[in-house]
Amino acid sequence: MTPTITAFERSPDRGKGLARDMRVRWALEEVGQPYHVRLLTFKAMKEPAHLALHPFGQIPTYEEGDLALFESGAIVFHIAERHAGLLPDDANARARSIAWMFAALNTVEPPIFDRALASIFERDEPWYEQRLRALEDSIRQRLEQLSGRLGDADWLDGAFSAGDLLMVSVLLRLKGSGLLDEYPNLSAYVARGEARPAYKRAFDAQLAVFIAASTG
Repeated sequence: MTPTITAFERSPDRGKGLARDMRVRWALEEVGQPYHVRLLTFKAMKEPAHLALHPFGQIPTYEEGDLALFESGAIVFHIAERHAGLLPDDANARARSIAWMFAALNTVEPPIFDRALASIFERDEPWYEQRLRALEDSIRQRLEQLSGRLGDADWLDGAFSAGDLLMVSVLLRLKGSGLLDEYPNLSAYVARGEARPAYKRAFDAQLAVFIAASTG
């Protein structure tokens, strides 16, 4: 059965591949699973039909038969468990890959996402510069630790896995900030993720939605 995911009809990232449906699209492309996309307006995201799928009124959601999931990390994990290619066969390596999935979303992403929100909603506040410095200090601490762990390896733990997919997705929010450039091995790591054919297909599919919405 072909799964259906939800995505923004008009994404606030303006086609940069940062909306969280991108992670799910990428995972599906990596495992070669076709999928349908149901586009939603911001209004539709708060209506009962969507809230029945996602109690917090966000995207993405994932529907396959009688299964409905929300939260991008949980969806990527489900895809990785159901299809070969995103989790190692070895039990210990598999557990480490899952640990990196949690690390990407729970440890690395929070200050990065807070920085993005602050730059939108707090820019005109008198405390903005202080807030930004604090967030960037927190981000640098995590990047320093991640950079040290990655070293000169291509991926976090052997072959590319769902852990790398989520980590690269998180780090992509720093493009253009200058922060990622301070860690050349992390910049190269993100570039390797972007160069994967599955990423390119997912990015192009999401970008096509933005272009259609902008010209329609």
